[in-house]
Amino acid sequence: MNLRQAAVGAAALDAGAIVVFASIGRASHEEGILGPWGSGLATTVWPFAAGAALGWVLAKGWTRPCDWRRTGVTVWASTLVGGMLLRAVSGQGVQVSFVVVAGAFLALFLVGWRVVSGWIARRRGLKG
Repeated sequence: MNLRQAAVGAAALDAGAIVVFASIGRASHEEGILGPWGSGLATTVWPFAAGAALGWVLAKGWTRPCDWRRTGVTVWASTLVGGMLLRAVSGQGVQVSFVVVAGAFLALFLVGWRVVSGWIARRRGLKG
């Protein structure tokens, strides 16, 4: 796999994690995927997706997309902080309990898959 493929795959995994996070949150609050005007999931996802995109830029994630320390932690922190700030300015809720749950879930899924992939690469003797 070349670096471009790894970056695209990593970005897709990050985006998927954010969509899963938002979907679980909406379902747990019985809000549904579509919401009142058919844009419920998108309304929940966009602040976190924007935060993740900023994290990718800050970390230059395309250069080491699977590095959990440099890319993963930066993308996680940016997703959480940026997502919460954008939720706040767009009139969406930002309760302390939500920040804690979001922080834990996003850390597990944005950093976690990178830790696992690094472990697998080391076990297989791959550089990574």
